[in-house]
Amino acid sequence: MDEQKRFYITTAIDYPNSRPHIGTAFEKIGADVQARYRRMEGYAVHFLMGNDENTVKVAKRAAELDRAPKEYCDDMANQFKDVWRALDISFDDFIQTSEPRHHAGCQKFIQKVFDSGAIYKGTYEGWYCDGCESFKTDTEAKEAEGLCSIHKTPLVRRSEPCHFFALSRFQERLLAFYEAHPDFIQPECRRNEIVTLVKTELKDVNITRQGQSWGIRVPFDPDFTIWVWFDALLNYITAIGYGSDEKRFKEWWPADVHFIGKDITRFHCALWPAMLLAAGVEPPSMVFGHGFVYFKGEKISKTLGNIVEPMEIITKFSSEAFRYYFMRECPFPGDGDFTWQRFADLYNADLANNLGNLYSRVVTLITKNFAGCLDGTAGKTPPPIHDGLAETVRQVKTHIEACQYNQALEKIWRQVLDPANQYTDRREPWKLVKTDKDAAKETLFGLAESLRVASILIKPFLPRTGETIYRSFHFTKPWESVSYADAASATAQQGDLRILAQLEGGKVKPMFPRIE
Repeated sequence: MDEQKRFYITTAIDYPNSRPHIGTAFEKIGADVQARYRRMEGYAVHFLMGNDENTVKVAKRAAELDRAPKEYCDDMANQFKDVWRALDISFDDFIQTSEPRHHAGCQKFIQKVFDSGAIYKGTYEGWYCDGCESFKTDTEAKEAEGLCSIHKTPLVRRSEPCHFFALSRFQERLLAFYEAHPDFIQPECRRNEIVTLVKTELKDVNITRQGQSWGIRVPFDPDFTIWVWFDALLNYITAIGYGSDEKRFKEWWPADVHFIGKDITRFHCALWPAMLLAAGVEPPSMVFGHGFVYFKGEKISKTLGNIVEPMEIITKFSSEAFRYYFMRECPFPGDGDFTWQRFADLYNADLANNLGNLYSRVVTLITKNFAGCLDGTAGKTPPPIHDGLAETVRQVKTHIEACQYNQALEKIWRQVLDPANQYTDRREPWKLVKTDKDAAKETLFGLAESLRVASILIKPFLPRTGETIYRSFHFTKPWESVSYADAASATAQQGDLRILAQLEGGKVKPMFPRIE
């Protein structure tokens, strides 16, 4: 561990007032792809997720169900984790903001900011959205004609005693930080809006609430609880030991990337780094504000009532099909759309007819015509099918590291799988085996190599599918230790290439049965 490169990834923590929807899952899958890729590249990865529980709406929902807030939150946390596990999200930790470790870290942090002189008491009046649990600027209220631009509900004029975080004092320090760290806000289009906000509308923030029994008490004024956003942002540091294990905290912080929705960039790119600077903590290396998933052109939200649950798609099809659709069809830095028809079309074209069909053909032909073993391939390098494979792998790596997942998958399908299928159609090994068995063997040896390459490249995206393909053959290197470097060039086979897949009647079970 001490000698390994570290990579700390987080996602936004979620309100557990209802189960996750496909827009929430989109973010988690994108973060998971990055986590799995970094592990393949030799990093020690810490991947954090969690739930945002110290909110008025959570307390209200628990009361509606006649349950204690903590009991309700624990139950919802288990439900969220069930969905994430069904999608094979490889998180290392799941923090609940109702946990003692979070409460202790938050109280230590806010006390430190108070001691620095960046918190003062006053009275706040402004436009408030219950759904966001935050105040909106007069400009935001005017532009949205008195509605919340996210929830489409009327804003309420609210006045209350509070403690302010002196955010406005950090204008110059924030602008200097952005200048010194040009990659901090990604993608680039998010950077401009944040810089404009900091230059023109950076105002002090009300960071406490009065009269609430559910939440974290302010240590220097216990009549107040900590405002949910100030508390929620701190999960990124309390989860790795801030306030409880300083050695561990120093090992992992700063985070390499926070994955968040584009609608909360101002909290993460202006408020959050200012909070950290006030407490003497280094800001994270990057905040990546991904786009939204729409359903038939309409933003998915609990308020609008157009939720599509991940488990609905997983149950009907598979977690792999779910992961492929959202990473291929929805550009992670931008916006995407979900419709059942487009899901079926993409599934059939790319998964059933392309990858799945190639795999079935190769395994079946080797099993049927060569008794499951290509004799004489030990010590030999498969024949080349692809031009510029090393360059293709380099391009895929570049796209993944830039979170351009749809472009990475496009490269894999167009530059690895399509050529393999075209090669199959040209060579027709099902015919060749009857006239020239050696030539057929050579063809299938090359196609098995294409599947090896594809299985490694799709491992971050489709971990189950990649593993199934790879373990179906007697490839040399253990699946657990493959890296992208292993996909960039062919190596000599140790031992004759054999089929290890489980067969039914001499055939493999269809990996992706067509949607009719």
